[in-house]
Amino acid sequence: MIQVRRAGERYRGGEPEAGIESWHAFSFGPHFDPDNLRFGALMACNEERLAAGAGFDEHPHRETEIVTWVVEGELTHRDSAGHETTVRPGDLQRLSAAGGVRHVERNDGAGPLRFVQMWLAPLEFGGEPAYEVVRGIADGTPYAVPRAGALLHLRRLGDGERTAVPDAARAYVHVVRGAVRLGPHDLEAGDAARITDGTGLELKGLAGAECLVWEMGEEPGRG
Repeated sequence: MIQVRRAGERYRGGEPEAGIESWHAFSFGPHFDPDNLRFGALMACNEERLAAGAGFDEHPHRETEIVTWVVEGELTHRDSAGHETTVRPGDLQRLSAAGGVRHVERNDGAGPLRFVQMWLAPLEFGGEPAYEVVRGIADGTPYAVPRAGALLHLRRLGDGERTAVPDAARAYVHVVRGAVRLGPHDLEAGDAARITDGTGLELKGLAGAECLVWEMGEEPGRG
C-alpha cells in the first residue's frame, strides 16, 4: 500500500519572525494528531529553513535517533557531549540522544540554511549518547541506524533514471528536490510516500531528483 502525503499537507511551524521556518510531516508540538504520530520507527521528518544568524538554542533530547541531511548552506551543531561540527550539503549527521543530550543548531553562515531532520524511535532505551558525521555520502550507499533498526538510502536520479525501493515492512520516501514517479504517483519536492509491505517498486526520476528513502521493519507492538 502506498499513501502519499503532499508538501502542502505538512504542519507549518517555526518562528518566522526569528528567521525559522519549519514544515512537519508528523504530529509535532502544538500540531497534535493522534492518527499521525509515526510510521515504522520514523517519528518526525521536518523540513527546516534558517535565515543567516538564526537557530535553535540549547534544548534537550532523549531516547531518539536524530538524522540530519543538509540541502543548502551550513549547519553548526554543538552538544553537551563536547561535539562542535559544521555540516554541509552532502553530509549526513546522526545524533543518538540515548539517555539524554542537549544540543544547539544554528546557521552561522552568511546565506540561508535548509535541512531535513528525521527522528526515529530506538528499539531499546538507555545507553550513552553518540554522534557521527559522514562527509559526502555517496549516492545509493545505505546508512545504518542500528539503534532504530533502520537503513537510510540516498537516491539521486536524472530524468528517466530508475532505482528500486527496498522491499520492506515499511519504506518512507521523502523527495528533497526535483520530482519522481512511484507507481501511479508523481511526487515533487516536499512530498512523501509511506509504503507498507511494498515489493518490486521503483522510483523514476522526472526532474533532477534527490530522495531520502528509509527502509524499516514493523512498528514495535504492531502487526
